[in-house]
Amino acid sequence: MKRSTKTISIIFIFFLIITIVIVGRSMIGNHFKKKFSKIPPPGIIVTEVIEKEFSEQIETYGTAISKKSKTFKIKKDDLFEDLKLKNFVKKGDILIKLKSGDIIAPFNGVLGYTGLTEDILVSNNIFIITLDDNSTIYSDIKIPESYSTFIKKGLPVEVTLSSFKDKTFLGEIDFVSSRINADTRSLLSRIKVKNENLELISGSLLEVRVKFDLRNSLSVPDTSVMIEGDKSYVYKINAENIANKTEVKTGLRDDSNIEIISGLTVGDIIVAEGLKKVRPRGKIKPINK
Repeated sequence: MKRSTKTISIIFIFFLIITIVIVGRSMIGNHFKKKFSKIPPPGIIVTEVIEKEFSEQIETYGTAISKKSKTFKIKKDDLFEDLKLKNFVKKGDILIKLKSGDIIAPFNGVLGYTGLTEDILVSNNIFIITLDDNSTIYSDIKIPESYSTFIKKGLPVEVTLSSFKDKTFLGEIDFVSSRINADTRSLLSRIKVKNENLELISGSLLEVRVKFDLRNSLSVPDTSVMIEGDKSYVYKINAENIANKTEVKTGLRDDSNIEIISGLTVGDIIVAEGLKKVRPRGKIKPINK
């Protein structure tokens, strides 16, 4: 009887200990749950999905050509006075005073001086003077045959050069050849570029980007897209500021933007930066970009 009572006591104590442990763990869990539930959601930079122009582009090179150009050969002995050239002249200005008659500018332009040389046709030394109208710059470029079907007059082009790395000059395709060059397997085209401030100089090497297949598409920052295997995702934010992991189909990349083919609509709010701070279905504090 005593042994039975002792056994019952041990069992009772065992279950009592188990009960205390379970209740204790539950109380501790609730304590930490309440503690951590008070932590505010992280501040995350968000942005709105917008529409933007995207395009395919061809990169090539060309040499700057003046809109108009004229060369004057002047005999040294024919100079009325020492040669002094203005940098820029207008149509009708006197370029050079000569004994045989003044040379008048036939159009607005920039004067250039190539120095003194020997003319094989005459015995006297001569000066070579150039007048260039650089208000519009042209350039002949070669388009690879594989892109020839996309090229047509009027397509926009962007031009940069090493001396103006942070500036882009705008222009368009002005002429397209009617045939492929059999030797280079390329299509000769000519571009024209606005040069109102005369920053582009004849003879400069131009870096040319021809844009084609232009279209307006949804655009998001490249910092908002997550790549997992062969799939892409963004965090879309709902009205309760909950981040939902959303699959999207991407297209072209343009500078720091990515084209979205499907998965989002204009006006959707998405995480723009700080993806590692976001938990799927987690709440955030939106910070507008």
